[in-house]
This record gives sequence, structure tokens and C-alpha cells, in this order.
Amino acid sequence: MSVDQFQKTGRNALEQVDGILRNGWTDSPEYAIILENLNICLGQTILDAGCGNGYMAIKFSKLMGNTGKIYALDVDKAFIGNLKKEIGKKSNIDAFVGDITKRTDLKDSSVDIAYLSTVFHIFSESQIVGFENEINRILKPKAQLAIININKEETPFGPPVEMRSSPEELRQKLSFVPTKLIEVGEHFYMQLFIKV
Repeated sequence: MSVDQFQKTGRNALEQVDGILRNGWTDSPEYAIILENLNICLGQTILDAGCGNGYMAIKFSKLMGNTGKIYALDVDKAFIGNLKKEIGKKSNIDAFVGDITKRTDLKDSSVDIAYLSTVFHIFSESQIVGFENEINRILKPKAQLAIININKEETPFGPPVEMRSSPEELRQKLSFVPTKLIEVGEHFYMQLFIKV
């Protein structure tokens, strides 16, 4: 699939990856690797940016019990609408429509962990700048940014390889301080950053 073809059908490809992650991953060792390396603590505030159907926001919420706050953000109104129906009113998840590459309604320095999974590859250069500005604004000092990407190699799913970033390329595109690179299963990696 070419970049042009992917951009025309990009949301379908993202939904495909989202489905793989939700249905085949969240109870797997890969899921445990992610949670273990995020070092989530009770009472924290977590942003699941580009949350899709909200599978990770729900997992974060279950892990934290009734403590803390989970923000689930996505540009897709249908995803957010479905997530709101699924979680009901008694959840510590606040699901809302928004674009993490632009200013959101989140308060300055309010987030302990920002989590972005299999979304970064669709950002243009100007969107990367917007993403970095917004993440920098909402993260608390010393807070963590976690980005999960599909490896920059042929895989049975996902965007064209030329749209993907290797860990080295990802670190060059952002000014946050990289702290840890984690292999997550056969086709993914998680790069952790810290705001200084």
C-alpha cells in the first residue's frame, strides 16, 4: 500500500491496528510489558491520546480503581460516543472529542502520563510541532510521555513502512528527553520520554 492509498484509507488501517490491539493484545504479555514500564501509580492523571475505542483508557481505569483521572481523547466522535456508552457515568474516565495536535481543554501541567499508541505515524511535520507543544503544556514537570509505534519494517498490518518512524527517528522528531526503549511484542516498540 502506498502512502497516498493509506492516507485515503488511513482510518480503516488505524481501526485494523486498534482491533488487533484490543482483541489480541490487552490480556497478553505485551500488555503487561506496557503497564509494567509505565509505572502507573494510584491517583495519577493519565491521557490516552488518540484513544480509538478506549481499550487502554479502560485498562488504565481498572488498574487505578476509583483513584486518579483518565482522559480519553480522539478526533472520532463515534469512538468517543461508543466509549461514553460503554463506561457509563460512574467511571473515572473522561472521554472527549479533541485533537492532540491542537490545544485541548486540558489544564496546564495536569497530566502525569501521556500515552499515544499507533497514531504518531499519521502526523505531518506541523502536527508534530502542535503535538509537542500541547503535550509540553499539559504534562507536569518530570511527567512521562509514552509512544507506541509499529516497527519500521514490513508487518502483516499497519501503514506503509515509509510512514513509520524507527525509535531513532522518533527521538529526533521530538525534543523530550528519551528515557527507555521497550520492545513490545513482535511488531511494536514503546519509547518513553520525560518532560524536563
